[in-house]
Amino acid sequence: MFKDKKILVTGGTGSWGYELVSQLLQQQPKAVIIFTRNESNQVAMNRAFLNNKRLQFVIGDVRDKEALVEASRGSDYIFHLAALKHVPVCEEQPYEALKTNVTGTQNVIEAAIENKVKKVIYISTDKAANPSNFYGFTKALGERLIIHANSLPTKTRFVCVRGGNVLGTNGSVIHVFKSQIERDSKIGITDKQMTRFFLTIQDAIKLLFKATYESYGGEIFVMKMPTCKILDLAHVLIEASGKKNVEIEELGVRPGEKLHEILFTEYESQYAVHYDKEYFVILPAIYIDGLQEHYSKYELVNMENYNSSQSLMSMDEIKKMLQKGGFI
Repeated sequence: MFKDKKILVTGGTGSWGYELVSQLLQQQPKAVIIFTRNESNQVAMNRAFLNNKRLQFVIGDVRDKEALVEASRGSDYIFHLAALKHVPVCEEQPYEALKTNVTGTQNVIEAAIENKVKKVIYISTDKAANPSNFYGFTKALGERLIIHANSLPTKTRFVCVRGGNVLGTNGSVIHVFKSQIERDSKIGITDKQMTRFFLTIQDAIKLLFKATYESYGGEIFVMKMPTCKILDLAHVLIEASGKKNVEIEELGVRPGEKLHEILFTEYESQYAVHYDKEYFVILPAIYIDGLQEHYSKYELVNMENYNSSQSLMSMDEIKKMLQKGGFI
């Protein structure tokens, strides 16, 4: 699908971006444009990929529509990864999160339409489902903008991918815990009952590609992800460290933080289908020509919600997951 194609990746110098670009290059694209505002990260990434001639690095911000239009000129696909993602930062500086996560997404939509891009893949988060923090609200708004764009008079198709916490990405709890164990012999946990969905970076990119290949436009692809109690994750990392007498301190839930995440709401479950053994697809409530017919053969989910406190991994399963990812 990507052979001899031009692909724009916004926010492509992060953990998702590295893996996505690495897998894209294996498919012999014409060019992959990395569009970010961080010069140092671009230089480091270019070196990491040994100055691959298919990679093009463009300094720019998704808040700047004109820069996006120019960067996406001639592109066949856009992967929209750029976002402010840290929950406390978005709570403390909500207007900045709004400008990047909402206005930036609308700019991507308009740039894609202007340049007749074939498909835009928007990376969302489980925090967009019944959001309790400003980050989640901005990503939920981004989803609605992306979905609505499919009702506009354009041949460009737009699709959402909703995922959980990706193991080992920048700012990941795994890196935080490992650093705390090594430095302080103490781990800080907001609440010992907290659970989360986890996704390996390889599975995350697999989900992006599946959404690119198989989506109609207007739906949300959701992976059926394993769930984990954060306290159990901490115990596994402590055991793997070999350190004795590591303390676990309960800090209290931060503003906007949930004890358990959900992948879709009770309302969304009315429109969600079992796509296959690995994925759900959430269909929009708004009308998009041909979309409902496209998914009419699939079974509806019919469950109130799908939250991270269900079907928890055992500590042995968590250990195997971390070993597979190379974290222990």
